[in-house]
This record gives sequence, structure tokens and C-alpha cells, in this order.
Amino acid sequence: MKKAIVLLSGGLDSATTLFYAKSKGYQVQALMFDYGQRHKKELRCARQLAKKVRCPFSVVKIVLPWKGSVLLDKKMSLPENRKLDNPEIPPTYVPGRNIIFLSYAASFAETVGAQAIFIGANAVDYSGYPDCRPEFYAAFQEVLKKGMKTGVEHKAIKVETPLIRKTKAQIIRLGLRLGVPYAMTWSCYAGLRWMCGACDSCRLRAKGFALTRIKDPALARSPSIGKGSRVWG
Repeated sequence: MKKAIVLLSGGLDSATTLFYAKSKGYQVQALMFDYGQRHKKELRCARQLAKKVRCPFSVVKIVLPWKGSVLLDKKMSLPENRKLDNPEIPPTYVPGRNIIFLSYAASFAETVGAQAIFIGANAVDYSGYPDCRPEFYAAFQEVLKKGMKTGVEHKAIKVETPLIRKTKAQIIRLGLRLGVPYAMTWSCYAGLRWMCGACDSCRLRAKGFALTRIKDPALARSPSIGKGSRVWG
């Protein structure tokens, strides 16, 4: 059976990607990262999702002591109700994060004989991170062809980005068809008891569910989302 490594954060997009990879007949292994992020709620969700689909998983702990992101430094304030079409790269961007994650995934994939790496990157409804764009993944694919044993042997590991050109609403519809348990996912950057409803991730998620006219099942445990906050726009 063909094998794949799925980068699984526990958020909406990565959960959809996990179920998508399985639907394509891959024997999947999930790769998660504890990289000093602001909270561990997504990581706990990732573990639960992997267990639900009986998918083996590995958690890699890394340290980025230079920080450089709101998501790594609790002394910095999270941006709230930011315009989602703002062309500026937000302070939630983590320098080189997807390069680091994909490098680990490539090493893991080559070691276990996986033919593909799946990542839930999206370049439509997203916060403008440069490492979520199609051109970045095309460039990284070339890196794998030229810098890995499998690439030199013309068996390059394929970087799969099935959500890259989908809107959040399209992603949610796909996930619902695949049976993704969105109630088990977490998207909020704040890591409070409930989803804050004001960070980019909450608002993009809310926009997606609003456009599908389906209530976000995760709101059952986050009743405060949107109260006093402009959810999207």
C-alpha cells in the first residue's frame, strides 16, 4: 500500500487533509510539532484525530529560541479583528515554519518509504503567509528532487497540497463529505477556554461555516465566539 506523511496540527485544514489522504488510499502517518506555540489545544486535538482514525503519529518537539512571532511569544499581543484582505504579513507568521516542518516530514517520509507528504496549506482564505502559496510548494518540490536520495533516484517524494486553491467554505464542504469531525478541531490562536472569535484563524473559520450555512460543531464547546467581535469581513 502507498504511504504518506500528513502534517497534522489539529486545525480545520489539517484535519480535512488527513481524511482526504486516507480517502485516496494512502496508509498515513501523522506528524505533529510541539514548537513552543502559544498553546497546546490544537496539538491535543491532533492526537485525538489521529487516534480516531487509528493513524500512527509522531510528535516532534523543537525549540525556536529566537521566537519572532506572536504565536511564540506570549508577551506580544495577538491582533484582533484585522482586515482579512490586509496585504501585510501578520505578526502571527512564524519565520520559516513550513520550511522546517516540511524538512522534518521529508526526512521522515524517506526513512519510512512514504511516497507523499500531505499538508493543508491554503492560499485563498488565509492570513497571507508566504509559505502557504503554490509557488513555495513548487519550489520545495524541486528541493526534494535535488536534495534527497529519493529525488536523485528519480523517486522524489511528492508534496501534496489538496486544499491550496480552495476557499474555506469549499474545504468545509469537502471535509463534511469525508466525515471530518470538525467538533474535534481547534483553530483559535488565543488558546483560551473558548475560541476567541477575533483572531484571523477564528474569523476565517467562521466565514467558511457562514458561507456553507452550517453551524460550526466546535461552537458547542465555544459558546462565546463572536460575542463582542466582528467575526469576519
